[in-house]
Amino acid sequence: MLKQWMRGVGAAVVVASFVAGALAQEQRGTRDEAIAMTKAAFEHIKKVGAEQAYKDFTYDKANWTKKDLYVMVYDGKGIALAHGANDKLVGRDMSAIKDANGKSVITGLIEAANKGGGWFDYDWPHPQTKKIEAKATYAIKPPSGDGFVGVGIYR
Repeated sequence: MLKQWMRGVGAAVVVASFVAGALAQEQRGTRDEAIAMTKAAFEHIKKVGAEQAYKDFTYDKANWTKKDLYVMVYDGKGIALAHGANDKLVGRDMSAIKDANGKSVITGLIEAANKGGGWFDYDWPHPQTKKIEAKATYAIKPPSGDGFVGVGIYR
């Protein structure tokens, strides 16, 4: 009887680990979702103005945080104007920030936006797991034409 119970518990643990893995994958945003959110953020800035949009991106989690996706906006000097994962960054000069491999993150994102928009790859702490993970952020110029608006995915 105990052996059957132990097998049942073991099977339940295996099933639970598969379910947990599947749920974790569902919580990850895709490249297409990141591009769509970036474009929606651009349109939101045009619609409500930069000041209101930046507040929305930073504080309105219900509308501007999906799965592990969030909007960030920086000016051309690397000052955070909006940040959906960490409101304490808003107003801070992040131009010198580098990833775990020494890549200049904000500078790279500004350069991607300046080239007409695109992806920039780097390593960054995941806001939910706090572990360093490979990340790619899609960045475009905001309506002001200065800096970038972007949304990243963890790969």
